[in-house]
Amino acid sequence: MIDDPSSIVVETDPQPLASVIWLHGLGADGHDFEGIVPMLGIPADLPTRFIFPHAPVRPITVNGGMRMRGWYDIRSMGINEEEDAEGVRESAAILADLIAAEMAAGIPPEKIVVAGFSQGGAIALFQGLRQPDKLAGILALSTYLPLASTLQAEIAPQARGLKVFMGHGTQDPIVPVHLGEMTRDLLTDNGLDVSWNSYTMAHSVVQEEIADIGRWLASVLNT
Repeated sequence: MIDDPSSIVVETDPQPLASVIWLHGLGADGHDFEGIVPMLGIPADLPTRFIFPHAPVRPITVNGGMRMRGWYDIRSMGINEEEDAEGVRESAAILADLIAAEMAAGIPPEKIVVAGFSQGGAIALFQGLRQPDKLAGILALSTYLPLASTLQAEIAPQARGLKVFMGHGTQDPIVPVHLGEMTRDLLTDNGLDVSWNSYTMAHSVVQEEIADIGRWLASVLNT
C-alpha cells in the first residue's frame, strides 16, 4: 500500500465546486506541481480544489532497484514493454479512492478532472478510462496509456465522449512523442474527445502549455 497517504491540497477558494486530482511523475512527489495552480488562471467563479498525492515508494528496476516515489515499476528502457501490471492497477485503485473521497465531500464526478505528468498521467489515463462515473475530463501530460491491450475489454461506457487534454514535447527522450500519438489515436478510435497539443520541449512543461491547460480546465469544469 501507499507509504505516505497524505496529499498536498491547494484550494482557489475555501468552498470549492470542482476538483483536480494531479499525479506527479517518477521520482517526484506531490509538491512537484503545487506551484502551477496560480499560473493556471482559474476563474474566480470556478472555485477549485487541487489534490497532489504522493506516490508510493518502490524499487525502480531501470534505476538499479533504487527506491523512489513511483506509481509503478519501469522494467525496461522501452517504457511500454515488460509492463508492471500489478503496480499500475494498485495505483489506479489509489486514484479511484481519491475520486471517491472527492465525491463523498460533495464534488460531483462531472466536476472532477484526473490529471498527471508522465507516470502520473499514465495512471490518470488508465483509471479515467475505467472510472464508472462520468468525469469532467482527463489531463495527460508527456505520457502514454499503459496496458493498452486491455482497454477494449475494460473501458467504461461513461468514458465515451470524455474530454482529454494531451500535451507532449516533440523532443521528449523519456516518453517518445510517438507513444503519445499512439495513445491519442487509440483514445480517438474509442470515442473520446481528445485535444492533442505538441510543444517544442523535452520531458517537461512550458509556459505555453500551462496557459493551454488553464483554458482547457476552465472549459471542461464550467460545462
